[in-house]
Amino acid sequence: MRMTTALACCVFLLLAGCGRHDTTVNAGAGDESDVTLPKPAAAGGSVTGMPSKPGPGQVGPPAAQSLPAGDASSAAPADALVAGMPADPIDAAGAQSPDAIVMPAEPTAAEAIAVVREYYRSIDSLDFAHAWSLWSDGGRSSGQTLQQFADGFANTAHVTIDTGAPGNIEAAAGSRFIQVPVTIQATTRDGGTQRYSGTYTLRRAVVDGATAEQRAWRIASAALHPVQP
Repeated sequence: MRMTTALACCVFLLLAGCGRHDTTVNAGAGDESDVTLPKPAAAGGSVTGMPSKPGPGQVGPPAAQSLPAGDASSAAPADALVAGMPADPIDAAGAQSPDAIVMPAEPTAAEAIAVVREYYRSIDSLDFAHAWSLWSDGGRSSGQTLQQFADGFANTAHVTIDTGAPGNIEAAAGSRFIQVPVTIQATTRDGGTQRYSGTYTLRRAVVDGATAEQRAWRIASAALHPVQP
């Protein structure tokens, strides 16, 4: 009997100890559920870290600005503003910018005819020096000196010329050539009349570095033959 009572007391003490252990654990668990854990603060921006609201500065491309009424003419063409390029140097009125490069006009066939006519006007007025200078290479293409050239017209009192339609302008290495058909009538000092027909070939240079004189039409050669009355 004493044995049984002692055993029961031991069991009771063990159960009581276990009960206290469970109560302590449960209380600890209950206390933890009542504690408020710290929460992360809400982010002030997007996931990229950029502000979700724009600040005082410009966000994104600038908005298009409308021009006041009456100022539409001052707007530059849209294609002129691409890549920051300036507008066309030629304005709406067709005037060219002072900075635009103006290429010199090329001598025409009509100017070649004018040179031949000027040549014979100079001979008729006895200005042999000017007539001689209208040959290319400073007159040397005539094959004569100035004095020899002048002496050749010693018996000429008057001369007239008719020009026909010029040929096409032909290209050669560094040069351009054109032929002008002519009919010449000369009156000699003794009253006689002489007629000639043929062509004058004029030349001008087109190479870089050529002078204005070299770029102008000048007589390169002549092919004349007498015409019987």
